[in-house]
Amino acid sequence: MNFGGETIEDIILSEDKRGVSELRPFLPADFCDQAARYILDHPGKVAIITGFYILTAGQHETDGPPGAIAMGNALEALGNQVTYVTDSHTAPMMRKWLGEGGDVVDFPIAGELESREAASQLLDELSPDLLISIERCGRSASDVYLNMLSRDITEYTARLDYLFEHGVPSVGIGDGGNEIGMGNVAEHIPPVDRLPDEPAISTVDRLVLASVSNWGGYGLVAAMSRLAGRNLLPSLEEDAKLITEMVDDGAVDGGSGQNRYYVDNFTLEENAELLVLLHEKVKEAL
Repeated sequence: MNFGGETIEDIILSEDKRGVSELRPFLPADFCDQAARYILDHPGKVAIITGFYILTAGQHETDGPPGAIAMGNALEALGNQVTYVTDSHTAPMMRKWLGEGGDVVDFPIAGELESREAASQLLDELSPDLLISIERCGRSASDVYLNMLSRDITEYTARLDYLFEHGVPSVGIGDGGNEIGMGNVAEHIPPVDRLPDEPAISTVDRLVLASVSNWGGYGLVAAMSRLAGRNLLPSLEEDAKLITEMVDDGAVDGGSGQNRYYVDNFTLEENAELLVLLHEKVKEAL
């Protein structure tokens, strides 16, 4: 595999299999570093939104939650209060991994009116200073939630993008064009052959692109680490254990829909190779 590059942005866009890197010119060159600074500039209560339903498997995928937990652990280490928000497909796994100390909200899968009310109520309860979405489907201009094959997964998807319509500072991470935050570059997505013709329309204050959304989460943690002066990245062993346990609990590889120890068609060994490079980037700066 040809992982690597001069910057964190180069690393997390390595081995791009979908063409998401073709959107890079429409973001700042240091988009990951800028997003990390934005996160550190909005300390306090952070809500991390994740979980993506794979239609062919009837399960959530391995991309998203590991990156969410890596960011959550980093933010908690820096003194923030973290709440994870997902739906019924992903919440049980998140609760099992995080244990009693984890705060996980199971947002309802419902219609527009009920979902908007639930979003407003949740924001009132949490009063978050920052929202971070990683690998979470956002609705298209036609008000449906579509997977990478443009198949409708609306009935299986909680409308969590409604949380991002209330002016709360926000960061989004995506790898395919149909995730929360991709509205920032929506007009540039359809011309890319392997990306959706109907992209997500929800926008965020800072967008992070990555070949795999987990890698975007790790990249943000690496950039935060350099700014904070301490390595906040998960160890290779910790990350592999999380992905393995997720698969053992039913999660699937989003690239194939199979219950295997992969993330978006990348093996655990390939995933670790990228994480090693990010650790090296952090060590260079400390």
